[in-house]
Amino acid sequence: MSDFTSDFWHYYVGGITLVSIIACAILLWISSTTKAATHADNTTGHVWDVDLKEMNNPLPKWWVYLFIITVVFALVYGALYPMFGRFQGVLGWTSQGQHAAEVKKVEEAIAPVYAKFSGMTAEQMAADPEAMAIGERLFMNYCAQCHGSDARGSKSFPNLTDGDWLGGTGHEYIKTTIANGRTGVMTPMAEVLGSAEDVRNVAHYVLSLSGSPHDSVRAAQGQSKFAACAACHGPDGKGMQVMGAPNLTDGIWLHGWGEDAIIRAINNGFTNTMPPQSALLNEAQINVLSSYVWGLSNKSGTTQQ
Repeated sequence: MSDFTSDFWHYYVGGITLVSIIACAILLWISSTTKAATHADNTTGHVWDVDLKEMNNPLPKWWVYLFIITVVFALVYGALYPMFGRFQGVLGWTSQGQHAAEVKKVEEAIAPVYAKFSGMTAEQMAADPEAMAIGERLFMNYCAQCHGSDARGSKSFPNLTDGDWLGGTGHEYIKTTIANGRTGVMTPMAEVLGSAEDVRNVAHYVLSLSGSPHDSVRAAQGQSKFAACAACHGPDGKGMQVMGAPNLTDGIWLHGWGEDAIIRAINNGFTNTMPPQSALLNEAQINVLSSYVWGLSNKSGTTQQ
């Protein structure tokens, strides 16, 4: 692949572009100065379909002028903007620079709108109709693709309305997660637990923790094996929020419910990633969006775990 990243290709593309423009100008000059051999009636002697004769008329003036303008425009454009390989143009224009300028312009325009929320708490913003309307629009644009338009999520995408948070809770945690993203990992545990029967027994024990339908005999046999899981989920299965380990007793299942789903989780593990949004949203927008998300599970104004 090094052949495609060397300077040769920049010179090649730039050279081909410049030669093509110059060739067009030369072609126009040759066609306007070369005299074709014609008969007295200004025909070339070529005849088609019995009586269709080829004339030797000059190119229309408007076409010639348009051709010249096009060639001149191409040369001027290539001098001002990046067109000839590595040459950046005298204006120094780049698509990244234009995008940054447009983003800055938009941010300056919307800054007064967000300024009024800078000193407000999450509770105050959650009670402010304007802040929540802005937060909802931000959520629809940047979050709804995964968490759903109602924020209730789907399989492997967390429900943001139920107060069940992995890794932390509260407005600051949500704000940090939106800005920096988060990766949750459950390692495969099948080899640690033992045989396939042991895995199945642990799955039934996990089901029993939330009062879900299960085989009580298998659950009793799997309880001792669950000790290998307690390092993250705790001996009582209520999880450890600081580690991002979910509570297995509350009946909330991120990756699917039932024996098969739990066995699959034990055998294969999971890696869930929420991408950071700080590249798309500025700090003021993240502040409003995080307050909106916080408000989804704190309708009464009290923080839930």
